[in-house]
Amino acid sequence: MTTTPHTALPALFRPLQMGPLALPHRIVMAPMTRARSSQPGDVPNALMADYYAQRASAGLIVSEASQVSRQGQGYSFTPGIHSDAQVQGWRRVTEAVHAAGGRMVLQLWHVGRMSHASFHADGLPVAPSALAPAARVWVAGEDGVGRMLDCPVPRALEAAEIPGVVDDFRRAAANAMRAGFDGVEIHGANGYLLDQFLRTTSNHRTDAYGGPVENRTRFAREVAAAVASEAGAERTGMRLAPFITQRGMDCLEIIPTILHLARELDTLGLAYIHLAEADWDDAPRIPDEFRQALRTAFSGRVMVAGQYTPERAQQILASGMADLVAFGRPFIANPDLPARYAAGLPLAPFDAATLFGGDAHGYSDYTPAPLAAPKARAGAAEVA
Repeated sequence: MTTTPHTALPALFRPLQMGPLALPHRIVMAPMTRARSSQPGDVPNALMADYYAQRASAGLIVSEASQVSRQGQGYSFTPGIHSDAQVQGWRRVTEAVHAAGGRMVLQLWHVGRMSHASFHADGLPVAPSALAPAARVWVAGEDGVGRMLDCPVPRALEAAEIPGVVDDFRRAAANAMRAGFDGVEIHGANGYLLDQFLRTTSNHRTDAYGGPVENRTRFAREVAAAVASEAGAERTGMRLAPFITQRGMDCLEIIPTILHLARELDTLGLAYIHLAEADWDDAPRIPDEFRQALRTAFSGRVMVAGQYTPERAQQILASGMADLVAFGRPFIANPDLPARYAAGLPLAPFDAATLFGGDAHGYSDYTPAPLAAPKARAGAAEVA
């Protein structure tokens, strides 16, 4: 039996070595909040195990964002990684994914000011500065129905509290490894806590965590070092979103700040940076100059996400500006997405009414396409 040489495969289907992880291809399942955890306690459950195991053919799964502490929560029914019950629940998920032949990392999350009073005993989320984000979060009421509610003005973290938040990330990373994950991804994008420290629009501090770029990147650097100390730098990534301006995050200094942070993450030896690109229709495209500067600043793998089609994914991989491409919404209704892409099959549509909260309907009841099979099978991963 003959096999197709790796170099003859389209870029999207070539294997990749990322630290200790041998990925069979470059198609990643992006992190997507689906709000299905069990209550009380925000505990991952059997339904979630089924959902992720169905999508184990992804080259890598990045889990939905999971709060590192009770303080870090901003949306209803999102899973955590700070209690023993949550660790055990996630272990059920990783065991199911591994049994199906997949690989999975956990995304570590603290929302900062992107939260609601109902999640906090004093009604106040925390942030670098007491500045509201002009945004809304999804909160379920006593009737169990989720609604988009305004975020309040947060409380600025005291300098003495910040090491404790860093340690929450460290403990969460340790819990993730106990739960059987293959690595972790730190959520530093989309207007959440790490991103809030990075930007002058949300960080007005005058202490060691505000002002010059070295100070505004300090929190993210400390979190990365703490997480890597538990998971291993070679199993740690960070998600960043330099060109996203929503939620009061339009910072004129963010590009040099992100590149400065990328150099610091490179020094720490992180495995990858996950570049979250704007995913609305009229969003600006990331200029090639930035992509090239990021490659210069960071020697690890670069993952990209943001309304990529297979054609656009092939192009950016072929250009050398990315190593992996993450797909979000297409994975919702297409658990066999890599096979569909490989065979050129049409994608099933998803039911938008079932995205957040609920049961198996619109979550784990989507079925694979008949006779969906890759055009060519990839062998063991290679460094590329």
